[in-house]
Amino acid sequence: MQTPVDATNTPAWATLAHLQSTLIDGPHVMRRWFDADPTRAERFSLDAADLHVDLSKNLLTDEVRDALLELAEQTNVAARRDAMYSGEHINVTEDRAVLHTALRRPRTDTLTVDGQDAIADVHETLDKIYDFAGKVRSGQWKGVTGKPIRTVVNVGIGGSDLGPVMAYEALKPYVKDGLECRFISNIDPTDAAVKTADLDPETTLVIIASKTFTTLETLTNARCVRAWLLDGLVAAGAIDDTDEARSQAVARHFVTVSTALDKVAEFGIDPVNAFGFWSWVGGRYSVDSAVGTSLAVAIGPKGFEDFLAGFHAMDEHFATAEPARNVPLLMGLLNVWYTNFLGAHSHAVLPYAQYLHRFPAYLQQLTMESNGKSVRWDGSPVTSDTGEIFWGEPGTNGQHAFYQLIHQGTRLIPADFIAVANPAHPTTDGETDVHELFLSNFFAQTAALAFGKTADEVRAEGTAEEIVPARVFAGDRPTTSIMADELSPKVLGELIALYEHITFVQGVVWGIDSFDQWGVELGKKLALQIAPAVSGDEKALATQDPSTQGLVTWYREHRG
Repeated sequence: MQTPVDATNTPAWATLAHLQSTLIDGPHVMRRWFDADPTRAERFSLDAADLHVDLSKNLLTDEVRDALLELAEQTNVAARRDAMYSGEHINVTEDRAVLHTALRRPRTDTLTVDGQDAIADVHETLDKIYDFAGKVRSGQWKGVTGKPIRTVVNVGIGGSDLGPVMAYEALKPYVKDGLECRFISNIDPTDAAVKTADLDPETTLVIIASKTFTTLETLTNARCVRAWLLDGLVAAGAIDDTDEARSQAVARHFVTVSTALDKVAEFGIDPVNAFGFWSWVGGRYSVDSAVGTSLAVAIGPKGFEDFLAGFHAMDEHFATAEPARNVPLLMGLLNVWYTNFLGAHSHAVLPYAQYLHRFPAYLQQLTMESNGKSVRWDGSPVTSDTGEIFWGEPGTNGQHAFYQLIHQGTRLIPADFIAVANPAHPTTDGETDVHELFLSNFFAQTAALAFGKTADEVRAEGTAEEIVPARVFAGDRPTTSIMADELSPKVLGELIALYEHITFVQGVVWGIDSFDQWGVELGKKLALQIAPAVSGDEKALATQDPSTQGLVTWYREHRG
């Protein structure tokens, strides 16, 4: 196992620490930087595939950028990237390759991993998914009563839910007319009840996404949905209430994304209708694998191919662009700069595109499950802070909620603003181009955060002196602006891959394994141990801590 470089002992880290101490030399440094350098916006604006990225409103100088790039070199980011792309087992705690990038490589490529041609395997599965998606979309795949499918229900959790639902919501203009997807993830029975309440079992197809077919939440919800569907078919007289009829209905209304074919068969799903993926695909990196089958059905094989092409375009940019023009590299290094040198604890992602309303939630898992670690990949303690809290909501909604904290609060919160030039819907209300009004807010917010408003400017507006301080904006609040022509499947793939690689860069600098998630496991195991106590097992209850005993007892006393 290669020992990670201790970034805090590198010359670049010392340089950055010095730059941090001299960077903010008074108020409104961004104003002064832009005044002193008319080319600043041009120099710090970059293109990656179809994305235009403006880094100029960051707390970034040429010296800071150069030191960050030296830090990347001194912590072997490029070598680690190449090792990931080539299939080395860089997920060391699970001894696995990390090859989500293989999911979107062209059919003509080859890559042997653990004795298998990963690219050939990927395209074999994609062909199977595309064939299935085509049958559902054309009406060739029918339910047990001969009716075509109108609703696809995806049952998963974590990466098997957040990715597909985010992408489906983002690409709704590309969804086939008359077809709808719904997503069930929460083990709270309300989720399944609400999502199925108005559906017709005869026209519903269920996709169960669980690699091992053992995930507690997913299998519990799968059983709930199976009972709903079968009981509904029986109640409607669509099938007889016999084991054989129920078995036939499951075979026509359930498919799965799983590799545990024995468990799939036990559930009643024909293993032929199981779409597999591999141990080298982490859940939060899996939306472009078979986990995205619901999306492939919704937007069609061609749309899904475009989606994958977007990922691959960003993969190629990350692999080949020179460091000073490499967008994922620079954005990842900026996050290190803010986290480790400027005291940022959180990072806002603010899409000015309503269809991206689930994108910040998707990034929460991608970034925090990946980099929320306190040991390095060799088991030694980390030597700096790691990870940020990612959060956000679409603009302009957030402007009327939490932007106050970003503008005038005491905490530094770097923010990424995302927008498209051409929306999917008409942009006029009869008098105004609403999209232009919308994006005026996008442009205005990043300018306001960067440049603020001085006390003299507030006074010049005729503001009473006693409230001048309350209306001053310090500025120097860093933002990155990301723009694209439109929110197409390809652009969405590029956006997702951009943040995948940003997350990777940070993890390498910090020396952590960004691809395991042991922190997810403890609570899940304890839940299984506590479940008997919740159900009334006094011996199980006695083994719990006093607080848990009290809470479980209160619950049992108040359960109707």
